Amino acid sequence: MEETKSDFANHIGGMRVKRIDEDNYEFFAEVKEINLNTGKIAHGGFICSIADTGMGNAAHQKAGDKRCVTISLDIKFISAAKIGQKLIGKVKIQKKTNTLVFISCEISNSENIVANVSGVWKILK
Repeated sequence: MEETKSDFANHIGGMRVKRIDEDNYEFFAEVKEINLNTGKIAHGGFICSIADTGMGNAAHQKAGDKRCVTISLDIKFISAAKIGQKLIGKVKIQKKTNTLVFISCEISNSENIVANVSGVWKILK
């Protein structure tokens, strides 16, 4: 398992990523004070950011370490995440073509699914 190297990921509280196999990855993040909205739950932007970062990391690895950029990201918020909760994102590569990577992800805490996410990444030459 390795820490993400992105300054942005570090700025929002840090993440760890893990390759399970060729098509499955996991990422881990903890909800911190800086990640809360005014309702004292994890901000939707934080959830989107960790999904985009974790899924983008998987796309990069699946593309043979080529740079990838997000084309689309669709997120469905299912339940709230609270301060101190550890979130896990289970990432699945659905399909890779010569130019695109299609990915799905389920983010959960120890009690509930927090969000379901899908997206497409463009592989840059």
